[in-house]
Amino acid sequence: MLVPCALENQITAFNAESVKAKLIVEGANGPTTADADEILNKRGIIAVPDILVNAGGVVVSYFEWVQNLQNFGWDEDQVNDNLRKILVKSYGDVRDIAAESNVSFRIAAYMLALKRLSAATRIRGIYP
Repeated sequence: MLVPCALENQITAFNAESVKAKLIVEGANGPTTADADEILNKRGIIAVPDILVNAGGVVVSYFEWVQNLQNFGWDEDQVNDNLRKILVKSYGDVRDIAAESNVSFRIAAYMLALKRLSAATRIRGIYP
């Protein structure tokens, strides 16, 4: 497993062939270039994208907003339980889309994001 956590553009077309890990979990923002992502995918290396791996902070910020609106506070266990449910489901959804559509985890994450955005837009009636 390789977990790039510091800088963007660290896995590139120039070094992607040298990656020996079977799994990459992107802790940094954008550590893998698009060209490298394609190379890794062709080599069968799973790269769990930053937008999925780093989602925890954004989700917890949402939890804080919800609690503030309700003038209510959750204890740490409630926050962690709710966060775990959301992240595990999102990972499973991305994994399933990647397998069903034969695409990388990154493309699957984008597909899921667009699907969710489209559904939210329809539900809210913003666009016909």
